[in-house]
Amino acid sequence: MTGGGSGGHITPILAVAHELKRLRPEVRIIYVSQTGDPLEDIPAADLAIDEVYHVRAGKFRRYHGEGWRQLLDFETWLLNIRDAFWALVGLWQSFWLLGKLKPAVIFTRGSFVSVPVCLAAAFRRVPYITHDSDAIPSLTNRLVAPWAAVHAVALPEEIYPYPIDRTVTVGVPISEDYKPVDDKLRKKYKEELHLEGYEWMLLATGGGLGAKAINEAMVANAAELLGRYPGLVIVHLAGRVHADAIEAAYKAALGPELFSRVKVLGFVTELYRYSGAANLVIARAGATNLAELAVQAKPCIIVPSAFLTGGHQLKNTQALAKNGAVVQLTDEQIEQELRLSSVVTDLFDHPTKMKQLSRQFATFAKPDAARHIATIVLEKAKPEAAGATADV
Repeated sequence: MTGGGSGGHITPILAVAHELKRLRPEVRIIYVSQTGDPLEDIPAADLAIDEVYHVRAGKFRRYHGEGWRQLLDFETWLLNIRDAFWALVGLWQSFWLLGKLKPAVIFTRGSFVSVPVCLAAAFRRVPYITHDSDAIPSLTNRLVAPWAAVHAVALPEEIYPYPIDRTVTVGVPISEDYKPVDDKLRKKYKEELHLEGYEWMLLATGGGLGAKAINEAMVANAAELLGRYPGLVIVHLAGRVHADAIEAAYKAALGPELFSRVKVLGFVTELYRYSGAANLVIARAGATNLAELAVQAKPCIIVPSAFLTGGHQLKNTQALAKNGAVVQLTDEQIEQELRLSSVVTDLFDHPTKMKQLSRQFATFAKPDAARHIATIVLEKAKPEAAGATADV
């Protein structure tokens, strides 16, 4: 299994890994990450992963919305040239690694490290399955598409530029820990997090790496929200590298009394408890994140990133907002003075609106995606490994 770089890539991989172990407990699962991946310790610590290796990979930097201005960004040019070299190094490392491991099959969620691993797999005739969570295929999956055994996709297969006979709609794989949340389960999660003393819980998350716009907007709006709702606690997942700075910003913006109702964390491995305990969630529009929240039927304010994703998050959110499943705000809107707190207040003060969001969001849930993909992975494993303990 290969991928990484963000929680949105790692979470689906681990969900599929657990289903593989459930279907075939003897399967040996190996995870290949990019050298220097700041989140590599997460799959390394997971019980479904038997071994972890890493190889070099190159990032191709392109910034959605900047257009021709990118041509004048010489620093980006130099970084791309450097990373092209690392991609070649990673290809050689992957070719050597696959020769050593002799895997029966490979599953990739995408990310830059998947390019050298999958190209090496094509050279060595190892079957691999790609997965796309978004309506627009990732650049990585487009590059390795010609030699893929199967393209597993989240949305109807006809919208993807892959051969229809090798494309299967499966949804987005998520952990089995995500399930519909009623008042009883939400209370249980709050007790497990020692937050049962609060009437309201607002969760803000920008993913494992954090989101600058959400981080700054939450700090700017916290005093208004905490002052208006004495029973409110804000739990803010700011990203590992940003947590200390954001906590310091809250301390500077709030007095001791209000700050006591703010919990700043970097990254959590049991996000389902935090999202499940929340009355309302503010989040980015990563496909995995949305799939998890849809299964829990959580009322959400979604702030899609307009950059670094080729517009994927915008398309993800627009489809949901059009159907009344989420409230959509842009980075520019949450930067407006107290705009975010105004939207939160409108939802908190009108519980029927939150219930409607919850009902509509639940209609998008596909909780069986991980098992579907695991079944495909086992079916495509090389026949000579089918009767033995196979490496994935």
